[in-house]
Amino acid sequence: MMKFPAGLLSAAMALMPAFSAFAQPVDGGHARVDLISEREVATPGETVWFGLSFQMDDEWHIYWKNAGDAGIPPAAFWDEDIGVDEGAIGEIDWPLPELIPVVEGEIMDYGYSDRVVLPFPVEMPQSSDGPVRLSATIDYLICKDICIPESVDVSTALEIGESQQPDRENAERIAEALSQVPPLFEGETRLTPDGEAWVLSAAGGELAGLSGNARFFPDTHDIIHAADQPATFGENGLTLELTPGRGEPPEALSGVIRVATGSDPPVAVRISASRGDVIAGTSGVSSSAGSASAGASGDAASGGAGGPGLNFFILIGSALLGGLILNLMPCVLPVLSIKAIGMVQAAASGERSELRKHGIWYTAGVLLSFAATGLVFIALRAAGQFVSLGFQLQYPSVVAALALVMVLIGLWLLGVFNLGTSMQNVGSGLAAKQGSAGAFFTGVLAAVVGAPCVGPFLVGALGAVMNEPWPIVMLVFLTLGFGLALPFLVLSFVPGLHSALPKPGLWMERLKQAFAFPMFLTAAWLVTVLGNHPAAGATAFGAVILAFGVWLLSVAGGRLRAGVMTLGAVLAVLGIVWPVSAGLQDAPKEGTMTSYASLQPEPWSPERVDELVSQGRGVFVDFTASWCATCQVNKRTTLTKPEVLEAMADANVSFLIADFTRPDEQISDELKRRGSPGVPMYLLYGPGESEPEVLPTLLSPSMMKQKLAAF
Repeated sequence: MMKFPAGLLSAAMALMPAFSAFAQPVDGGHARVDLISEREVATPGETVWFGLSFQMDDEWHIYWKNAGDAGIPPAAFWDEDIGVDEGAIGEIDWPLPELIPVVEGEIMDYGYSDRVVLPFPVEMPQSSDGPVRLSATIDYLICKDICIPESVDVSTALEIGESQQPDRENAERIAEALSQVPPLFEGETRLTPDGEAWVLSAAGGELAGLSGNARFFPDTHDIIHAADQPATFGENGLTLELTPGRGEPPEALSGVIRVATGSDPPVAVRISASRGDVIAGTSGVSSSAGSASAGASGDAASGGAGGPGLNFFILIGSALLGGLILNLMPCVLPVLSIKAIGMVQAAASGERSELRKHGIWYTAGVLLSFAATGLVFIALRAAGQFVSLGFQLQYPSVVAALALVMVLIGLWLLGVFNLGTSMQNVGSGLAAKQGSAGAFFTGVLAAVVGAPCVGPFLVGALGAVMNEPWPIVMLVFLTLGFGLALPFLVLSFVPGLHSALPKPGLWMERLKQAFAFPMFLTAAWLVTVLGNHPAAGATAFGAVILAFGVWLLSVAGGRLRAGVMTLGAVLAVLGIVWPVSAGLQDAPKEGTMTSYASLQPEPWSPERVDELVSQGRGVFVDFTASWCATCQVNKRTTLTKPEVLEAMADANVSFLIADFTRPDEQISDELKRRGSPGVPMYLLYGPGESEPEVLPTLLSPSMMKQKLAAF
């Protein structure tokens, strides 16, 4: 066996920390991530700065601690066997973020591109038998035209010795990142309502006498992250006009004010503004921010007047984007499959006019359905009722009828009957018109079944108009519908796009039959929405009776034709009337708690929240419904995950469920109070805190664990 000189072996061991500094970053896909330290050797009990280093591909970005309108900040999940005590790892000191447009010129996110180091302190142990090794899983969302969740495992080792030994390269990178962390503001701040806006005033300190391009980066989602934040500068400070994300200003609003003065770098400070008195006038200049010239006041007034106009366009843009996103939702995809078949058939005719008619009639069906929903929304609101997105699915008779419609569509796709030909047999002229009628009713159906699918932009658009005048409400509903119909409308009218559609053939008939089964699955899902309601069994049996009646109508012939058709019609009507009538009966309220049984959840009530908060406990409230598709996705991907449930238990957080499957006045009041147009809505109360954080409508395990780890 070869023997090494003892001195050489000792020297090699002494150099181990230095070699660890050259460890290669971990490639997560679109970013190289590394865990770096300012030290190679640290002293016992010393606080050492570490950093999460990200080097991103060109045009890709990650997010700040408040991502803005969409996104999730990076999160670190430390291994259990790291060499420091629990609580020794501090919070990230976030460098000043960049503005990242979501909708160009309208809505913003906050994050980092190219390179960034996220620094955080770690207290070294008082004694150690060997190197301190830190290791963690880093989850982050990285985006360009699309967003991709990535995860990497990183680690580093740090020797504990009698004297400090710096890692000069990494220390410089961490120091540079810390220099970009905005310092605490030494002046005075105030937050005041001013009409439909909130005015943030900052006077003195580093902001006195500045002018330039000002921006406020909020720590939370209290404001809408509009591109425009009209600013007014005075001799002693500035004011910013913010678009509120809810009705009343919070007691305090924290975040970062950045002023780009033309020099590099910009001036940035961390502020916490307490709510003050209402400001008289519309100039947005408070006494605390110093007096501004008459010209500046006039500019602010005109900017304030322009603000609502800009907000209006943001609202319409969000509604259009929300409608487009509905095309990707699981509720709508089965119906869109029918539309796709119709488009292929129309394109096969060679007549572009037929393809255009398909697009126009489909759009008309979508718009009519959204207009009807908007009218019902306005009428119920005028009657003093709270109306949420997908409210129609709270009524068992409506759910039963929709389930049976899905069964009928599935039978049609399987070829059991053919509307306009075999059942009516009135000639090819009517059959030719059937394409337009089919496109119209497909549009109606797509809008109806899309209601339970709540996307982030849909929530924002509908939440913003809950208390607006009826013309604005109708415009937003129609814009949502136009967004849903837009892809097929473009396909119908843009020259050359229709040529990309495949040619019809036997494959299309097989595909048409295959699409019947998503319809049956949708019908089955709707039956599960009924839960233990009497209409559930009636709908299941009614579907069989309906199918048998339709089959009799399709095969009737010979001398018994009249009798068979009469029997078929009676059975078809019975198969529909029985479930719909059963849906009008009362039944015990259906809960969704069995899916969360491992944490023993409780029913939500404001009184129970107050009781738990008074005990110093944290509370998580899930406002959900069995008909809400987004709710069910969050439940399966996040809220039933063992690691999330364990994190709740470890944080001493109680799990409450507010089940909105059936109408509930208390839940309606809470949704309205929080400015939510419907479910899902998720509230997270910190231990002993009376006001919750409203979480995003799309959850992830990493986000939940990060939130709970802060308790």
